[in-house]
Amino acid sequence: MRERRVPLSNVGISQNFEDESKCLLDALSLIQAKSMIRNDDVVVITPNFVKNIPPEHAVVTGHNTLRTLISFIKEQKPKRIVIACGSGSKETGEILDELGITEIINQESVEFIDLNHGPFTEIALNHNYPGKTKINTLLNEMTFHISFTQLKQHEEAGMSACIKNVALSWPPAEEHGHPKKNRGIHEDLHGFIRAMAQVIPIDLSILSTMPAMIGTGPVKGIAKNAGMVIAGTDPVSVDTIGARLLGFKPQAINYLYQSIHAGIGRGRLEEIQISGLSIKDAEKAFSNAVYGQSFAIDE
Repeated sequence: MRERRVPLSNVGISQNFEDESKCLLDALSLIQAKSMIRNDDVVVITPNFVKNIPPEHAVVTGHNTLRTLISFIKEQKPKRIVIACGSGSKETGEILDELGITEIINQESVEFIDLNHGPFTEIALNHNYPGKTKINTLLNEMTFHISFTQLKQHEEAGMSACIKNVALSWPPAEEHGHPKKNRGIHEDLHGFIRAMAQVIPIDLSILSTMPAMIGTGPVKGIAKNAGMVIAGTDPVSVDTIGARLLGFKPQAINYLYQSIHAGIGRGRLEEIQISGLSIKDAEKAFSNAVYGQSFAIDE
């Protein structure tokens, strides 16, 4: 895996209960994201479009915020901008059509690549089963990669955030099926997520809680607007902050524990440069918004 664009673990936590787009831009400003993208970059956004369920249910990425992110990237004048995702429920194109995302892609004149289909290359995984997978050749073309998703509790992974979003979007349904279980991804889901994180770099991680999902995710939980967007240069650090909002330290989320020990990123708070809301204030704001009671594991 190539190195991330910014090797530091910088995270910005922005709060705005009314406007997710503004919250996103504020979070990006906190980590000086404008300086990260170059004019020769192939920028790939991996959003979460797993099902045809409106964004207010916390299942998929927000439409307006995706458009805002595209506009932000355009301002940096990269060579290409690509929206890339691979749904696990049915054909990705059908879901994008039903959600209205195809219209946004056309209006913004950006590319779309369905990760469920080729052309493919094959990558080896530091994982027992599966030990390899096909992957779209876009992997070899992209120079700056963004994971953009909602924060969710998850019935198998404990939580779904930026790392899992990529780990489950990129393996193609042509090989792994709908849902993506034919080749054993879910036999050791946490190990698979960590293995994918070792081969697919994420240069910018964006995690929205507007809304977040609590309860039984990834699609059947309860949507709650916690009014925050977390953006960072280290996907492990961003997911670590997301986990703490849900009340979990990294050891409680096995793929995070594995990723930290594999050296993919940093999960100790003292190693993460946090701007904007403090971790304690973010935890209190999140718990108050979703549970009606303020508490923080980092009191």
